[in-house]
Amino acid sequence: MRRDQRLASSFLLLTISLALLITCGGDNRSSSQDAVNPGPPPVPAPPALPAPPQLALASFVTGLTNPLGMEQPDDARGRLFVVEQQGVIRIIQNGSLLATPFLDITSKVYFSGESGFVGVTFHPGYAQSGLFYVNYVRMVNSQRQSTIAEYKVSSTDPNQADPGSERILLTVDQPAFDNHKAGQLAFGPDGFLYFGLGDGGSGGDPFGNGQNTQVLLGKLMRIDVNSTSGSLPYAIPADNPFVAGGGRPEIWAYGLRNPWRFSFDAPTARLFLADVGQDAWEEVDLIQKGGNYGWNTMEASHCFNPPSGCNTAGLILPITEYSHSEGNAVIGGFVYHGSGIPALQGVYVFGDFGTGKIWGLQESSGTWTRTLLASTGKNISAFGRDQNGELYAVDYAGAVWKIIAQ
Repeated sequence: MRRDQRLASSFLLLTISLALLITCGGDNRSSSQDAVNPGPPPVPAPPALPAPPQLALASFVTGLTNPLGMEQPDDARGRLFVVEQQGVIRIIQNGSLLATPFLDITSKVYFSGESGFVGVTFHPGYAQSGLFYVNYVRMVNSQRQSTIAEYKVSSTDPNQADPGSERILLTVDQPAFDNHKAGQLAFGPDGFLYFGLGDGGSGGDPFGNGQNTQVLLGKLMRIDVNSTSGSLPYAIPADNPFVAGGGRPEIWAYGLRNPWRFSFDAPTARLFLADVGQDAWEEVDLIQKGGNYGWNTMEASHCFNPPSGCNTAGLILPITEYSHSEGNAVIGGFVYHGSGIPALQGVYVFGDFGTGKIWGLQESSGTWTRTLLASTGKNISAFGRDQNGELYAVDYAGAVWKIIAQ
């Protein structure tokens, strides 16, 4: 009898257990099965980033006229060169603005709206070659043209360029608008010259230049100025994305609206580009070979043409964006590698022309965080960097300010 009672009790317990398992519904796995097959672990949050410091501006130089950019050659002379939109390059030496221009080509430059003398960069071997490169808009028989040209320093005075040394590398016909001519030129770590051109102007890219790889407008170009190729006064790097066809061989990236300012981060070789937006959004991009950055299908990460339901296949989205509630014209800057502001190390610093705001951009595990660092109220047209890695803000009103910790 005891044995039968034990069997009956065991059977009753088994029946109750099965009933409970069924009425729990949904998941009929036992706790032992959950332990064996626990499922994917939760994705850990990116590590918290140290907050970059608040920044301020210290007066550096005044007395400029419509400055648009500042560059420094790697020649150990410590001079800073400022582009003035009307067609002049000025020198800042030992903290003072020299009276005599380094170069004056105002007679060649078409200066109106966003057109004018918009960029300069120096050859990596400038100390030996004396070569530098400019981007300006000219007017030839009523035709606007973006002009990429090479100049050389005077053989007798390091503070004077030779105005007769111009060698035009490339001209690009522009539509009859005065905006979106871009401006930046820069040598990459590969030794090639990169330069940007806007979509040609007006609004909304009326000619569809951004997505047309048969034209150079709305693009970032990459050429070899140390060689020539056939009738060209430059060579095309063999690994440019459209060398084999499908687009102009000079093109490195496309789908850009007005790539006004960009820079290379030397330690990582990454190319940061700030593309000025249309009516609603500003963006910063990390440029990839052959990348399509969306304009005018998209404005930043938002559909533009059409305004909804656009085809985003193959388009590269920005690493950060901001709406026109915060600013209206993004100005690209630099990743900070100076020593004056230790807490700013590795932060990409950029700003906005309309509001004078300055932000820092930090990456953690592929996630980018944007932090407001200063509200200056200046019309920041560009950022500059000296040989010590310290940063400067170029104010279109006629000054250069040094960026310091608050």
